[in-house]
Amino acid sequence: MRDAYGLDENFREWSAGHRFDPAERRPWWIELVSSAVARGVAVQRARIVSEPLSLYARYEYELTSGHNVRAGEDVRWLPRRQVSGLALPGNDFWLFDGTSVLFNHFAGDGTMTREELLTDQSVVSLCSSAFAAVWERAVPHGKYRPT
Repeated sequence: MRDAYGLDENFREWSAGHRFDPAERRPWWIELVSSAVARGVAVQRARIVSEPLSLYARYEYELTSGHNVRAGEDVRWLPRRQVSGLALPGNDFWLFDGTSVLFNHFAGDGTMTREELLTDQSVVSLCSSAFAAVWERAVPHGKYRPT
């Protein structure tokens, strides 16, 4: 849900105009997700973004086809202006099988400070309903055209 995350070497190279195949940089992700998808697991990612996109979000957008989608993720994008009526958790999260939530906590500069795994059913339910609401409104990656 952030407009920028820790600005790593890959982002700096991309910002300088060097285009690369993200699957070559993170083959472990391709393998992890593609093997899960092959077992019948749905891997969905929703990105809430400000428009016009920040430079970092544009970087994510460009790399999504060669990385996330190639791995088998179903990725959708939702402009931030369309989420005002939704109740969303204050942190990015991963929802696992409706039983646990992994929150990612970040510093102001976008670097991750820690992760927090919760199994409290009220928190899991909140995140599940929030994700479902975002997913319903979001645009599939192949159809999303950022401004």
